[in-house]
Amino acid sequence: MSPIDVRDLTLRELQDELEKLGERRYRAVQIFEGLYKKRAAAFEAITTLGKALRERLAARFTFAGLEVADTRSSGDGTTKLLFRLGDGEHVETVIIPAGRRLTVCLSTQVGCKFACAFCASGRRGFRRDLRPSEIVGQAVHVRSALGREPTNYVFMGMGEPLDNWAHVEKAVRIMNAPEGMAVAARRITVSTAGFADAFPRLSALDIQINVSLSIHAVTDRLRDRLMPINRRFPLDAVVRAAEGYVRSGGRMITLEYCLLAGLNDALDDADGLAAIARRLRAKVNLIAYSPVEGLEFKTPTDADLSRFKRWLEERRVGTTVRLSKGSDIAAACGQLAGRFEERSGA
Repeated sequence: MSPIDVRDLTLRELQDELEKLGERRYRAVQIFEGLYKKRAAAFEAITTLGKALRERLAARFTFAGLEVADTRSSGDGTTKLLFRLGDGEHVETVIIPAGRRLTVCLSTQVGCKFACAFCASGRRGFRRDLRPSEIVGQAVHVRSALGREPTNYVFMGMGEPLDNWAHVEKAVRIMNAPEGMAVAARRITVSTAGFADAFPRLSALDIQINVSLSIHAVTDRLRDRLMPINRRFPLDAVVRAAEGYVRSGGRMITLEYCLLAGLNDALDDADGLAAIARRLRAKVNLIAYSPVEGLEFKTPTDADLSRFKRWLEERRVGTTVRLSKGSDIAAACGQLAGRFEERSGA
């Protein structure tokens, strides 16, 4: 049998694999606790298991970690980690402090298929999906490096999480499992650029995670320009899919809206966004565009950002401003990986 990375397996899958080896299912709990609670770096370190079993596990499963290729720290406290994967590809993880909150932004793909016009992730194209072990590995590394538990984990890094849902779902289950990382569902957020076909999968998930929907434009004409995924899943189809998710009992959706000066920051845009938010009973996160080298989009002024926010609030839409952080360390998704690959000739 081909080796399996043990961190690619949910608890139930690991139990099934152990049964095939003639082992008791409860051993999977001991392995999970060793991997995710005691942060063992090899099977031999999981001393709750007998030596013979540890040797059998080492022969059956691989146990790969992630290699840090670069680390950047910003003056605002943001830290970006660049991980080198086993095949030489690179992904990014960002650690974002904000008051008492400490948020870890996880990547789900190497590159991105959907190439939003203002985002760096898709500029070098799509390479591949991340495996569950590579997604969870980011979270495990950060938690160990920090020596403390982050308050929130968001799947908002490189890639479209719902396009890699089979692996993202496994990562969510591993992180949420009491025997695993034991991260509460309310502290996990999965973002999507509008992959409407995958909303039923979110509805079927038995874990009440948070969902964040990137809108960025309130007309198909502008959204087609900014977000090519809109040609496959037009705005109304995305909103209807999100509406079905909310009606199925899903948690409140947050609408992400990146303000681009002179493009989507007019009060008519705010009216359209308010209408979508009310329809979904959603709150809105406003983000001022963070400049990406080589792109001509402009950041709105603080006055325009405040005006847009006030207009939404006057229409009874809960609105927060998410401050762009880490601009001095290329913290926008995909920027550091792109620069690293350019330097290395990848």
